[in-house]
Amino acid sequence: MSAHALRDLLDRLVTEMIKGGITLDEGRHALEARLIERAVANAGGHLGQAADQLGIHRNTLARKIAEYHLRPTKR
Repeated sequence: MSAHALRDLLDRLVTEMIKGGITLDEGRHALEARLIERAVANAGGHLGQAADQLGIHRNTLARKIAEYHLRPTKR
């Protein structure tokens, strides 16, 4: 998918979230949690690799997994 198509998709998603009454905090939480889940799955459950994909430190990733009550899964 091209960068332009992704931007269009994101714009439509944001519009629908606003229409649906999703707050900034709720939207940020949902996006961050989903990104973390996908990165961990793509890394086969390896937190160090997932953290590298996300551009954050492994300890930060572990803290966010606990904060969002995520259950890291392997693909």
